[in-house]
Amino acid sequence: MTTRFPDDTELDAIAAQVRSFTRMPAAELSRLLDDARQSPTGPATGQLVEQQLGTVLDAVLARRGQGVDLMDLYQEGSIAATVAAGEFASRGGAATGLRAYVARVVDKFLDDVIKREAAQKLADTMLLEQVKLLEAAEVVLRCRLEREPTTLELAAALEWTPETVEVVGAVLHQARENNDAEIVDFLDDIDEADTGDTADI
Repeated sequence: MTTRFPDDTELDAIAAQVRSFTRMPAAELSRLLDDARQSPTGPATGQLVEQQLGTVLDAVLARRGQGVDLMDLYQEGSIAATVAAGEFASRGGAATGLRAYVARVVDKFLDDVIKREAAQKLADTMLLEQVKLLEAAEVVLRCRLEREPTTLELAAALEWTPETVEVVGAVLHQARENNDAEIVDFLDDIDEADTGDTADI
């Protein structure tokens, strides 16, 4: 396992924590699995998860540069490891198979997280493009009609459904409100800076 991660202070701390956990022999893991099966919310489950954090960290580092923050991946992987360890114990799994089982679950879960994140980023990009198109259509129709265009007119011009116009329009409206608020705050800051410095007229 890599022991140094440039510019990743939090990961360095996690790596140090992982190294601090002494790897248990199979007999001790078997005892913990039995205890966890009898008491799923007891301390044994937590100890089992601690033993799997190295597996989680390895899985996270193998997914560097895939568009998701590594600390976020580590948190997601830790959750997956907790669920996997509890499930493995409840099924009466043998200690020798615990690490491989957790690794499979964590790998699949992290891959799903990365896919969902990529899909969300794509959706955000597409929504941004739709907002730009809607804003342009509003300008064109406003000039042509000399009034505010209706939802149906915008839908016809863009070849969208009226529902899409309403959804994208709500995003555009919110963006305009946020932008207006930022401009007002900016002007207020200028006014405050000028107070007392402007000559009387």
